[in-house]
Amino acid sequence: MKLFYLFAICFGFFLILACTGSHKPAQAATPGAPVAQPGPTLNLVGSEWLLEDLGGSGVLDRVQATLAFPENGKVAGKGSCNRFFGTVAISGQTIKFSAMGSTKMACPEAIMKQEEKYLAALQAADRFESKDGNLLIYYAGAEKPLRFSPLPHSAPSKPE
Repeated sequence: MKLFYLFAICFGFFLILACTGSHKPAQAATPGAPVAQPGPTLNLVGSEWLLEDLGGSGVLDRVQATLAFPENGKVAGKGSCNRFFGTVAISGQTIKFSAMGSTKMACPEAIMKQEEKYLAALQAADRFESKDGNLLIYYAGAEKPLRFSPLPHSAPSKPE
């Protein structure tokens, strides 16, 4: 019988925890206060970008890693050593890369490591934004995003 009471107490405790865990009370909007709205989304189709920072770790000098959106649903670029290609799904500020493939050339170890980290970051990407003319792509497992600058011959179009 003691075991039954112990079980009932534990069950009640976990039930209370589940009900109060991470819920936050709703806050009423202050009259006249601006409501935060997501910023306009870039139309990335036709744009091409140069990787400037790899999640806070910089990039190798004189080694270009790029990202291009040649047509709707397609992505391509240079990983650092090899060309890559794949598909991209963009909805609002959400971005998902998939079906990624690449050429298989060999380069010095440091370049190959940068390429591996870059392509893994793209595969883990979940959202993007434009800030100060740069493209920022946020990905799982990183505190800082990938940061790209537009290549001179390419620029994203503004939303309509």
